[in-house]
Amino acid sequence: MLTNEQVQAAAAALDEAERTRTQIRSISLTYPDMDLADAYAVQQAWVDLKLGRGAKVLGRKIGLTSRAMQQAMQIDEPDFGTLLDDMLFDDGADIETAQFTDPRVEVELAFVLARDLRGTNLTITDVLNAIDYVVPAIELIAARTHRIDPDSGKARGVLDTVSDNAANAGIVLGGRPVRPDAFDLRWVGALLYKNGVIEESGVSAAVLNHPANGLLWLARRFADHGVELAAGEVILSGSFTRPVAVAAGDIIQVDFGDLGNLTSRFV
Repeated sequence: MLTNEQVQAAAAALDEAERTRTQIRSISLTYPDMDLADAYAVQQAWVDLKLGRGAKVLGRKIGLTSRAMQQAMQIDEPDFGTLLDDMLFDDGADIETAQFTDPRVEVELAFVLARDLRGTNLTITDVLNAIDYVVPAIELIAARTHRIDPDSGKARGVLDTVSDNAANAGIVLGGRPVRPDAFDLRWVGALLYKNGVIEESGVSAAVLNHPANGLLWLARRFADHGVELAAGEVILSGSFTRPVAVAAGDIIQVDFGDLGNLTSRFV
């Protein structure tokens, strides 16, 4: 396990990388003996730094929800990170691309909780009953560590992604909010356009066979640490498209069919 000093040093390095918009060496290369618990400790230490500067928790995100991504990362469960209030962008807003390192967008559904969720014995019905509404979302991810280390040639791994707060950078919410029982949430489809061209498409069942299963997994995972998902929090359930790179000048539009559209312009 990493010492507290090592955890704090890793968190500070990620914080500096984000603030200077400069990618750094993967945390797991600096600390080759670290494990998943260490990675989450680094993540929390970095989130605590931001909270200490005045940021507030907006909610949580779930990542690596597809079987293909889990196999690529050599894990057998999703990962999670914390969403902060300064990550929220309005639908249609201009987003300054230079704020981010290696920015990419993903298509997701966001769940807003009406009441707290906690416990290892929760069911999918408990989760659905706790949801206030579901709303279309775009997640902006921006890794603070190199995808491929320039010195060793080693690829970034799940320990690095978890340490990096699951590559959280931004979230756009919009479109049409709906109750979770309005229709079968497995069949929400989306088309992701970049500059008028469809780059990606997907259906929400790709997220653990039902996007609410992500919340179920997360609530159970947090219960092991005595933490609950709180009423009013926004939970990103996981992407059902691959990440699409964006650069200054790009216009991203996501068509969610009956749930409406989301648009972001990168400047």
